[in-house]
Parts: sequence; C-alpha cells; structure tokens
Amino acid sequence: MAFGTQDDTDEVMNEINMTPLVDVMLVLLIIFIITVPIMKHSVEVELPQATNQRENLKPETVRLSVDAGGTYFVNGQAIQDAALEPMLLAEAQKQPQPNLHIQGDKSVRYERVAQAMAAAQRAGLKHIGFITDPAQ
Repeated sequence: MAFGTQDDTDEVMNEINMTPLVDVMLVLLIIFIITVPIMKHSVEVELPQATNQRENLKPETVRLSVDAGGTYFVNGQAIQDAALEPMLLAEAQKQPQPNLHIQGDKSVRYERVAQAMAAAQRAGLKHIGFITDPAQ
C-alpha cells in the first residue's frame, strides 16, 4: 500500500474517439450520393423567343429659379406666384413626369424657396433637385 501513486484506471483519456465522427460522415456521404442525381433531373422546356426594345424616354427638365427679389422664373420666363402651382400641377400630369430643378439666389429669403418646394409637393412632383454653384 503506497500512498501517492495512481492506478492505471484513473488516468484521463487524451485521444478523441473517431468512430462516431466516421459514422456521421458515412451517413452524410450516402445521403449526398442519393440526393445529387435526383436534383439534376429537370424538365426540358422550349421558351418562346421575344424581342423587346428599351424605351429611351427621358423626362424633360423644368428649371425653377428664384432671383434676389423673390420673383419666380420657370425655364427663364417670369411667372406670378398665383400661376406657379397650376403650372407645376400641369407638369406633374405629364408622363414621364419631368424633373424639377430649383435654383435660388444666395441672397433670397429661404421662405420663397420653401414656398416653391411646397407648391411642387402639393402638385405631386416626385423628382425635385437643387442647383448650386460649387465653392470656389
């Protein structure tokens, strides 16, 4: 009876048991061998031939400018405040809908530009952009 010694049965096993891993891999291999040929079968279908031509309808651009005095200009033509919204409504009815480019003078009150944007929104214009000069 010796103290401090261990029996051989108490040792920790340091090896991985590979038998379950090999069993799982073989099952997966058999599943793939069976399912791959089934997936490759397809029905041959002759599809009709059709040609299509892309329509190159580019929407026109409406330029709305606001000068330093707050006057509206549509494509270079001065327009009254009361006539702005009906004109934008007529433009919104066109197909394809035109792009609206708003250009405001740097000294104009923001309120005038905001009124033009609100009129365009009420008219139903969806493509609104702003024109600015790049910083020099």
